[in-house]
Amino acid sequence: MINLWNKVKSDDMVEKFNGWVEEIRNLGGIKFISLHTTDGNRQITLVKKNTPEALFKSVDSITRQSAISVWGEEKANKEAPGGKEIIPSKIEVLGLSETPLPFDPSGKTPAELDTRLDWRFLDFRNKRTLAIFKIQNQILKSFRDYLFSENFIEIQPPAIIGAASEGGTEVFSVPYFEKQAYLAQSPQLYKQMGAISFGKVCMVTPVWRAEKHNTVTHLNEIRQMDIEMGFIESEEDVMKIAENTLVKILQNISKNCKAELELLGIKPHIPKLPFRRATYSECIEGLKKKGEKIEWGEDFSKLQEKMLKEIFGEVFFLKEWPSEAKPFYTMPNKDGKTCRAFDIIYQGLEVLSGTQRIHIPDLLIQRIKDKGLNPESFKPYIDCFRFGAPPHGGWSFGLERLTMVITGLSNVREGCMFPRDRTRLNP
Repeated sequence: MINLWNKVKSDDMVEKFNGWVEEIRNLGGIKFISLHTTDGNRQITLVKKNTPEALFKSVDSITRQSAISVWGEEKANKEAPGGKEIIPSKIEVLGLSETPLPFDPSGKTPAELDTRLDWRFLDFRNKRTLAIFKIQNQILKSFRDYLFSENFIEIQPPAIIGAASEGGTEVFSVPYFEKQAYLAQSPQLYKQMGAISFGKVCMVTPVWRAEKHNTVTHLNEIRQMDIEMGFIESEEDVMKIAENTLVKILQNISKNCKAELELLGIKPHIPKLPFRRATYSECIEGLKKKGEKIEWGEDFSKLQEKMLKEIFGEVFFLKEWPSEAKPFYTMPNKDGKTCRAFDIIYQGLEVLSGTQRIHIPDLLIQRIKDKGLNPESFKPYIDCFRFGAPPHGGWSFGLERLTMVITGLSNVREGCMFPRDRTRLNP
C-alpha cells in the first residue's frame, strides 16, 4: 500500500471512500479523480493552493483502475457530477493497476462483448454492468422474500445426479467413481420429493444443458428460480404464485432500483393481475392468421414468441401444451392430447415454464415408457410416489433470461456473471 498523505483531520466531517480510479484529469492548478464505487461515481477535487504539496504531486503516480481509499470531506458543488465533491486529506493506493488496460471499463471507449467477458472483473466496474447486477440481486431477493412470506421452505437439490432429469440426451456426463453420472438438467425430481414432504419448497440452483446452440437467449449453464407445491387442485394454484412472484419482483425493482433503471434508460411496466391465459391451440391459430406456417404439436420459435406478444399482450400464460411436447412427469389432461403445462411469455420471450406433475406411480411408469425410456432408470423417483404423494406442481424462472428481459439486454450473456456456452469456459 502506498500512503500518499498521512494527515487526516479528526473532524467528524471526514469520511472514508473506497473505490477504483476511473479517470484522472490534471488541469495544472487543479486535479480531479473520478472514483468508481459500488454506490456510484464520486469526484475527488485537489486544488493546488489548498492541498499539501506531497499529496498534490503524488496523485500523478496513480494509474487508472487502481484500488484506492480516500479520506476527506464531501461538500456540495453544483458543478461537480452528482452535485458533490470530496476534498481529500489522505489517499492510500491499495492496489496499483498495470498499464495498459485490456479495455476501458468506463465504457467511454466501446469494447466488444467477448473482450468484456474475457476480462469480466474489469467489466463489473462499468456503471451499466453494475446496474444490471444490482437489479439481478433485487430479482433474487424479491423471489425469496415473497415466497418466504408465503411459507415456502428453501431447499438445495444436488447438481450431480444418476439419471438424466428429464430423460433427454442433452446432458453433460461426468465420471463418478465406478459409475456414470450427469450434471443436472433440472432440480425437477428433487423439488418434487421436497413438495410431497414439506408442502411448499423453493430454490435457486444452477442447471446444465448440453445443447449445441449459439443464440442470444440460451446458455449451457443457468441459474433457475424454482418452486414446488403439494396439495394443489390444479396447475392454476401454482400459476397464481408465478404471476404474483413476477409482479412482486417488478414492483420491488421499480421501488428499490430507481438509479439503476434510470441509468439503463428503462421503466418496467408492472402488469395487472391476473395474467391473461391463452391455450396452445389459440396460439397456433393466432400465428396462422398472421401467415405463419406452423402445425399443432410444434414448438414456437423465438420470432413466433415475439409475434404472440402482438396477439396476447406483453405478458400472458401459454397453457395446455401437447403432451408429447413436455417431459414424462407432466400430468396429462383427460382429452389424451394435451397436458397441464404452462409458460409465461413476457415481452415476447418465454421466462417461466411449469406443470402439474404426475403423482400416480402407474401413470408415471406408463408415461416414461411412452417416451421410450426405461422405468428402472427412474425407480427411486417413482418409489417416492408410493407412500402418500399428494397432487403437486411447480415452475421455474430462468434468472439470466428474466434479467435480460427486465433490463432490456440484447444478449443473455450480459445478464450472466460468468457465462458458459459452447465456446466459453473461462473465466
